[in-house]
Amino acid sequence: MIKKIILKYAPEFALEWAKKLKKSQRRKQLQEQEKSKKGITKQKLFADFVKIGIKQGDSVLVHCSLSKIGYVEGGAKTIVDALFETIGESGTLLFPTFPATGRHKTYLEEDHIFDLKNTPSQMGSVTEHFRKLEGVYRSLHPTDCVAAKGTHAEYYTNSHFGELTPYTANSPFRKLCAKNGKILMLGTTLNGACTNLHTLEDAVDFKFPVYDEKIFEVKMIDAAGNKLTMKTKVHNPDYSAKRNCDALKPIFEKENVLVNGEIGEAKSMLIDANKMLEVMIKNYNKSGVTMYTPFGS
Repeated sequence: MIKKIILKYAPEFALEWAKKLKKSQRRKQLQEQEKSKKGITKQKLFADFVKIGIKQGDSVLVHCSLSKIGYVEGGAKTIVDALFETIGESGTLLFPTFPATGRHKTYLEEDHIFDLKNTPSQMGSVTEHFRKLEGVYRSLHPTDCVAAKGTHAEYYTNSHFGELTPYTANSPFRKLCAKNGKILMLGTTLNGACTNLHTLEDAVDFKFPVYDEKIFEVKMIDAAGNKLTMKTKVHNPDYSAKRNCDALKPIFEKENVLVNGEIGEAKSMLIDANKMLEVMIKNYNKSGVTMYTPFGS
């Protein structure tokens, strides 16, 4: 509670200073781990992935904070290799590869051209390593693009283009639900990263004005180099400030939507994507529970 009050009322410069200090301290810790040769191996990661519940043949969407895991021998490559080893040849691995460093609305207002093959991911070094791998598909969406590799990679990514909002039944996020896929929150929280929470907004007649009124027409380049345009909406930043996603976690735990565990040093969660959507719809219809109103409306 105290932390929330501080975050709400502290000056922006103070929050930025605290964030930089925390990153600097963590960087020093990782450097010390590297020097002392106490790195996390692929074998350790594999064992942790199995322990938390990832199985051969799974489709897994991964939200990842590399620094939270600890010093990993081989870095991003080792994490991705361990994940592929865990899901096997019949599985599919997915990562968000969003191009914006901040708010999606600000990014689109800057009139960027989204180039499917060349626009980098701003979702961390693991996602950018994954995006560049041979055989990776990427959904053609200007703000919420997802990269995938594996058995169902093309299925997950082939119908995102042209959707006015990003989380419809044609999006990788909802398709993950349809395939009974999983979401791995690897050192990340619901507040910080769980994009699939937004699937509720496009699955029901959502009564809250979460999308900005403006419809953006975005310039894009597809995998073949063709120039395209696409209309899309983005979230209203003022309404986004009302989110309290982590307050939904007790509901998800009670309904057996997620499993808690540790990957390396990182507190992590493995989420049943479809079950989470079903629980969100049920609680929304019953009590008006959403990430904006986690205790009901």
